[in-house]
Amino acid sequence: MRKFKQQRIILTIAICSLCVWFLVGYTNQSTRPDITTNLLNVAHRGASGFAPENTQASFRKGIEMGADFLEFDVHLSKDGEPVIIHDERVDRTTNGKGFVKDLTLAELKELDVGGSFDPNFTGETIMTLAELLEEFYGEVGLLIEIKKPELYPGIEEKVVEALTVYQDVSGIIIQSFDIDSMRKVHSLLPEVQVAILMNPSPFLPSSKTLKELTSFASYINFNVSYVNKRVVDQVHKHDGKVLVWSKKDTQLFAKAKRFGVDGVISDFSKLPMDEPAFLATK
Repeated sequence: MRKFKQQRIILTIAICSLCVWFLVGYTNQSTRPDITTNLLNVAHRGASGFAPENTQASFRKGIEMGADFLEFDVHLSKDGEPVIIHDERVDRTTNGKGFVKDLTLAELKELDVGGSFDPNFTGETIMTLAELLEEFYGEVGLLIEIKKPELYPGIEEKVVEALTVYQDVSGIIIQSFDIDSMRKVHSLLPEVQVAILMNPSPFLPSSKTLKELTSFASYINFNVSYVNKRVVDQVHKHDGKVLVWSKKDTQLFAKAKRFGVDGVISDFSKLPMDEPAFLATK
């Protein structure tokens, strides 16, 4: 009987130890949205689910959460300075009003870009491209999106000029929906990787089109709802890579894995099990 009691005690201790081990392992899980080790994690406008988009706070949070790349958007101020903001107007994300192109850098710097997201972020200001590069270059990959280049003649030269002070641009990608703009960037700075953002369309690009685009673009990026494995395979066949995003498709990560893409652009909003929270808006 004593031997039986000893065995029960030993078994109970073993079970309790195992439970404690599992609980510790669970509570120590990283908040990084690990889609899979084979995919690049791109923080869309920084970790914009946690902090005001395209701000120092959101970029720092993206790095904290394990982003491989920070994605952000560039416009030009009235006096020709590349600035980090998504919209062509400041109304949605700041306490100001008007078009970015109609405001000087000094005027843009006076705007608050954090308080409308959360009062704790009051005081966040619009960053310049030069400021962002100075703080984050070499710490994380950088995915620069040129917005509406038709509104900003010479924006490609301005972005390239900001990069030329850095000897190694291998960790930088420049992307746009404007194909001609990316051709221009490639001609100005062939060493930097460029990416074409494909407009969502039910008509998938032909193999001929993909071959032409990958002749100068390192990445061809799609809304995940408007691409399939055949297209991704065609891009890979021409030595290109594919990043995907989505603002509606809750199967973003499942499709990314199934299609064999190279990375996902997401808002890093919550833990991986809450998949819809990661959806990004282009």
